[in-house]
Amino acid sequence: MKFIIFLLFFIWGCTQSHHSDRLINIIPQPIKITEKEGVFLLSSNTKIISASETSNEADYLSAILENSFGKSLIIETTGDSGIILKLNSKLKSKIGEEGYIFNSSPKNIIIESVTPHGIFNGIQTLRQLLPPEFEHKRDEKKSTQIKALKIYDKPRRPWRAFMLDEARYFKGINAVKLLLEQMALHKMNIFHWHLVDDQGWRIEIKKYPKLTKIGSKRKNSMLKGWDSHIYSGIPHEGFYTQEEIRDIVQYAAERHITIVPEIEMPGHSASAIVSYPWLGTSGMITEVPSRVGGDFDIYNVTDSRVEQFIKDILIEVMALFPTKIIHIGGDEVDFTIWKESESISEYMKKNGLKSPADLQINFTNKISKFIEFHGRRMMGWNDILGGASIHDYQSAEDVKTSQTLASNSIIHFWKGDLKLVNSAVKRGYDVVNSLHTETYLDYNYKSISLEKAYNYDPIPEGIDSKYHNRILGLGCQMWGEWIPTEERMEYQVFPRLSAYAEVGWSDKSSKNYNDFKT
Repeated sequence: MKFIIFLLFFIWGCTQSHHSDRLINIIPQPIKITEKEGVFLLSSNTKIISASETSNEADYLSAILENSFGKSLIIETTGDSGIILKLNSKLKSKIGEEGYIFNSSPKNIIIESVTPHGIFNGIQTLRQLLPPEFEHKRDEKKSTQIKALKIYDKPRRPWRAFMLDEARYFKGINAVKLLLEQMALHKMNIFHWHLVDDQGWRIEIKKYPKLTKIGSKRKNSMLKGWDSHIYSGIPHEGFYTQEEIRDIVQYAAERHITIVPEIEMPGHSASAIVSYPWLGTSGMITEVPSRVGGDFDIYNVTDSRVEQFIKDILIEVMALFPTKIIHIGGDEVDFTIWKESESISEYMKKNGLKSPADLQINFTNKISKFIEFHGRRMMGWNDILGGASIHDYQSAEDVKTSQTLASNSIIHFWKGDLKLVNSAVKRGYDVVNSLHTETYLDYNYKSISLEKAYNYDPIPEGIDSKYHNRILGLGCQMWGEWIPTEERMEYQVFPRLSAYAEVGWSDKSSKNYNDFKT
């Protein structure tokens, strides 16, 4: 019996070894990999061949390999041996702007793409073909073999995002840069940065200094979940100066990652209202909340001073972030606060707004028009559409809409019936699908296992194929309410980030969960 058990384990082990030997371990999994005969020997004498158009990518690769060899590799503009970075506009119809072709042989490694971004993605594939410890032990004399391969690869969806909420707990520059580096390794291209919420304001605004002087600090922090009465007893604070923001934006840009800032409005705005009380509707909040959730005050969007305040904020935000998309949040607005305001009721009657949802859309469209005037595009959580009750505390009457949301808006779907996605794309809206039960990284591994994350599809069943291009992709969200430390954040993010990266990039036909686990 013992012998049979031993034999079974031996066969299983041989099968696993054989499987692992033939598996090219790249995440996200490329569309097509063809193995060839021979190997390329990478050493400190290897040269990088790059034209000026890909000099930034060549410098990036050189810095990576300097960590391996303790010396910089020579970069030359011509040559046919070494690592060759090559732009080829003729490939656009085959691989788009982010795809690449990776071709390794005993003579050279050629990474070919339409754009520097595609070259950069090919470099990430090269990094993953190196031994795991290769980048972290400097030795000028060491070398490694790269299998002779041809890899054809391009992303499935154009929007492959990771979101970090720092409004609840400030993490700082080093933590953000580490996440950006991991995103780059996984070919993710959007860093969605949640910088503003009830519990903290994390971005310096020159025109309104109290936002960080007051709004970035709270006296306490709620612990142990939504219904808890347990608090840390420890003050929390932190914000990014504009100079620090520019540094992080540049760091991301070097890795072809676009940072999309989220400035919440009209709800989740208590930290701003405490800083400047005239922004609020009810006047019922006097300090930055330590509690998570609840009926905090919201912006009085009928006041022209509030509208100007928000536009002033956005001017400074747009000067810091070159992204074409600005996220305005828009979720979980407590309509009760507006309904109890006489001045808001009068404004609604005067302007023919029949419900609080109409008021929100009316305000959101003004902001959309302002953002569009400045050459950008507005994005918000699917609450901004109105028309459907997605929260238990909302009445059907309050979310009825006679107003229509600006047609250029990007809908960030997070909650509600998936039929809402179908409705949105049919109405002509672009959608990023981040359904909370499938993509929220603050949820534990029982709620969202690695396998569940891996099997997520941002295109819901039942959507006509002619609308598939309207679904730009997905985001995975690291909400921070219960994530006070960097260590806890990393535990929640990894390895599920790898799964979501493959969801966004890899063709469904090339995905295999068992291979992914290996």
